[in-house]
Amino acid sequence: MRRIAVLTSGGDAPGMNAATRAVVRTGALHGFEMFGVLHGYAGLIAGSFTPFGPRNVGGIIHQGGTILGTSRCDEFRTAQGQREAIEQICRKEIAALIVIGGNGSQTGAHALAAQGIPVVGIASTIDNDLVGTDVAIGTTTALDIALEAVDRLRVTASSHQRAFLVEVMGRHSGHLAAITAIAGGAEAVVVPEHLTDPENVAQQIRASRERGKSHAIVIVAEGAAHNAESLSRYFTEHAERLGFELRVSRLGHIQRGGVPGVFDRMLATQLGAAAVEHVASGAFDVLMGWRNGQIGATPLAEVAGRSKALDTRLLELANALAL
Repeated sequence: MRRIAVLTSGGDAPGMNAATRAVVRTGALHGFEMFGVLHGYAGLIAGSFTPFGPRNVGGIIHQGGTILGTSRCDEFRTAQGQREAIEQICRKEIAALIVIGGNGSQTGAHALAAQGIPVVGIASTIDNDLVGTDVAIGTTTALDIALEAVDRLRVTASSHQRAFLVEVMGRHSGHLAAITAIAGGAEAVVVPEHLTDPENVAQQIRASRERGKSHAIVIVAEGAAHNAESLSRYFTEHAERLGFELRVSRLGHIQRGGVPGVFDRMLATQLGAAAVEHVASGAFDVLMGWRNGQIGATPLAEVAGRSKALDTRLLELANALAL
């Protein structure tokens, strides 16, 4: 019987468990012997394989995080680490590996594929900066969590006539920040892709007050040059001149830990099933993603080492609606 192993790697995302469940059960339907790899690429190097049947993935579709565990593994970035991982795959007689994760994870998947290991990737990252998919597993749930926080903070901001700065995740991508700003009706947004001077943020808040608004919400991505810490320090140092204070709320990893919504559960399930179908048909070295309203495959060579650019029209829309 042929064997498939599945692992989750990099940052956890709501819906990873739903994808794992779909991979395992679809694989079982195709007659594959299924294995889970514990703790991502670190577990792959260590040979941490465990049999995974349909019952092992029962009752996990609604759970956030990943029951397989995940990690960021610097050792796997080395030639030696990859050789050790390949040795473990061959020793366990794994016919194909399915990797659920984002940019770094899929770059690692392509590295294995380039050395002859049959690999299929599944797009999963809350940052939604992965080439090959319009939306990745975890993105919509993370956005819902951020939006709920903004809605709650706006109540307090309105009651006390204050300005709040909300920092969302996004080390290199402003996708979460831009969408949260639009959906949350923010007065300003700061992203890594565009340098925004703190004084410009102050002017946007001041302009909103001049238009009759009694409070303001600013959304900033954690990876922006002027992130929450930088902006908070600037506003504190210039509080007397600016005439108002800026309260800061960092959402941090709260965004990762949510129960996956219906879209993420459905997306993860479809991508997981499609990944196994590709294995069954002998199609490898691809990333399964959601493009133009349907499931599709993109060569990992086009994904590895790249990041999807932020659609600048989102920033334009956010600014246009902040009147």
